[in-house]
Amino acid sequence: MAQNIYDDPDFFSGYSQLPRQVQGLEGAPEWPAIRAMLPELSGKRVVDLGCGFGWAARWVRGQGAASVLGLDLSQKMIERARADTVDSAIEYRIADLDTLALPEAAFDLAYSALTFHYVQDFARLVRVIRKALVPTGHFVFTIEHPIFMAAAHPHWISDEDGRKTWPVNGYAIEGERRTNWFAEGVLKYHRRLGTTLNALIDAGFQIGRVEEFAPTPEQITQTPQLSEELERPMMLLVSAFVPASAPT
Repeated sequence: MAQNIYDDPDFFSGYSQLPRQVQGLEGAPEWPAIRAMLPELSGKRVVDLGCGFGWAARWVRGQGAASVLGLDLSQKMIERARADTVDSAIEYRIADLDTLALPEAAFDLAYSALTFHYVQDFARLVRVIRKALVPTGHFVFTIEHPIFMAAAHPHWISDEDGRKTWPVNGYAIEGERRTNWFAEGVLKYHRRLGTTLNALIDAGFQIGRVEEFAPTPEQITQTPQLSEELERPMMLLVSAFVPASAPT
């Protein structure tokens, strides 16, 4: 079973105060780039993997999605999502993505935001998602960028001019990484960029677009601390799809 750090009271309290949790999708600076990757949503059946408070689930329904299944390991997350959602077409369930099973050809879109770096066997999960999507189905997700994950996480050092730099440690060494973020010993899994993309290709996906998030000048003007994201990519955004001729 995956580490359920989100049900830790200290972690949950700190996490709940992040701008992206207080303000929703508009509080996530990468949201405009993610939104541009999403397909037409009208009538689509969506599974949201690591749904958190349900912000994305409610948004895709507002864009015309037929139904949303939101999955999260955290009971606290699911309770909050259910409390904030009044929509019979959205269902939330507790689920461990490391052991997840989904019905075949049941969804048109699989979506996930900043969750897969907690998954130990990403290749297995990708195969499950591929089978759960119909031909022409889409898969859009974000994860911590592997360069960010492999940095001296989350510490920085300064060069001679006082400029922040982010040393990368053991990028080629994949596997467990521990960090202290709202709680001690948060467990994540580092994978190289090629490993992540090749898992998609091996499962039968075609890659549509890859973005390494960087804030716009306008975003930095509004939120100056975002300038740190110009030093190294923090998030990887990926859009993939199932070819129309792919076997089910």
